[in-house]
Amino acid sequence: MAKVKGAVSVNLEKCKGCNLCVAACPTSTLSLQPNEVNDRGYHYAYMVNPDNCTGCCSCAWVCPDACIEVYRVRLD
Repeated sequence: MAKVKGAVSVNLEKCKGCNLCVAACPTSTLSLQPNEVNDRGYHYAYMVNPDNCTGCCSCAWVCPDACIEVYRVRLD
């Protein structure tokens, strides 16, 4: 059976840094960017620990602005 790894894509310009995705992530994959802000002035979410992602979609389900997409990548 192939091993599957998760990947998260965040629309940085739509993200308002509400931190809901960070709190919902069971594997501590996401965090808010501490030093940079987007064009709207918000600290945005990003994958701080990409190897931890399982592709569970918890972050995408709680995002109020639907700016998160989760993918599952097959590792060969």
